Amino acid sequence: MSRIPRIVILGAGYGGVVTAIRLQKHLNYNEADVTLVNKHEYHYITTHLHMPAAGTDKPENARVDISKLIDEFKIDFVKSTVAQIRPQDKKVILEDSTLSYDYLVIALGGEPETFGIPGLREHALTIRSLNSVRYIREHIEFQFAKFKQEPQRKDYLTFVVGGAGFTGIEFLGELADRLPKLCREFDVDPALVQIVNVEAAPSALPGFDSELVEYATEALKAKGVVFRLSTAIKECTKEGVILANGEMIKAGTVVWTGGVRGNRLLEDAGFETMRGRAVVDAELRTKEHDHVYVIGDCSIVLSEQGKPYPPTAQISIQQAEACAHNLIATIRNTPLKEFSFTNRGTVASLGKGDAVGVVGKYKVKGYKAAMMKKAIDIRYLFIIGGLPLVVRKGL
Repeated sequence: MSRIPRIVILGAGYGGVVTAIRLQKHLNYNEADVTLVNKHEYHYITTHLHMPAAGTDKPENARVDISKLIDEFKIDFVKSTVAQIRPQDKKVILEDSTLSYDYLVIALGGEPETFGIPGLREHALTIRSLNSVRYIREHIEFQFAKFKQEPQRKDYLTFVVGGAGFTGIEFLGELADRLPKLCREFDVDPALVQIVNVEAAPSALPGFDSELVEYATEALKAKGVVFRLSTAIKECTKEGVILANGEMIKAGTVVWTGGVRGNRLLEDAGFETMRGRAVVDAELRTKEHDHVYVIGDCSIVLSEQGKPYPPTAQISIQQAEACAHNLIATIRNTPLKEFSFTNRGTVASLGKGDAVGVVGKYKVKGYKAAMMKKAIDIRYLFIIGGLPLVVRKGL
């Protein structure tokens, strides 16, 4: 092509931001025209959201302005919402304009998976964005204020968390730390507060071994969390949740953390998807169009055992690095490389100073694991913003 190629990146989550940063680092000026599209002017650290949701940290600590991450001479930033993707026309329709591209990177993130459970979408809260966690935090505090006005309504002080996966367990840990402080602030008897975790699977934290799962559940039980494992939610109402056995748990707050699916825009665009996630080839391109890359929660990458890897920040970052490499290789007509996931470890926090995880061949728990979690957060800040961002954010 006579003009320089146009690369459009949709979404500034882990995958989109790291792809953009890698391109601006390794592309020469005027080697490509790169545009990053995001509906907010900031990137947020998803793995940190459980803390401001519970009220144990400020939402601002999970936010990084995109302008501080990108070089405006190499990356054009467009603040807008994606309305439609037209791969046949090589166009992206935004809410207020249209972008044409030669290469597209779809990194729009996922959406809550409700598994068709009635009422979840309408009545449950989800930890998905800075705005959603601000709302959850204020909603929790409001339940205490309402209880003081209507002390007969003990359901205001019942908090149901649906799902015992990574996000659910981390949120439970922070919530269990936060509620005793709210009890003191509102002069409420802590014995009236209930935290109930409902999980359809027979165990919490799928993917962790039984020793770490037992440590995590016992630590949370000691903080007052009640686990209802092997128990499915049949329906969510404005009064609480109805379990599969017909039991009703009345609750003023229901937070759903039970799963993630891909973005609906991929299905609408005609890509082959499974639960909204596009099936990609070894180079992270869609089967239908070799100029379209899909990474992060929107993509499905299979392990050697043929099972999809869970959508995590770690895999999104590694996909972004491979995606950026392949875009540059395509532009320079050099060989592409196949994506290969390297599991560098996983750590789940259980509240202040406590966590469980696996790093390499080693299992870690307690304070040591909590420090490992901190190190992982700092490493990511260094990847996207270097030492200045680490010093400024100080997660």
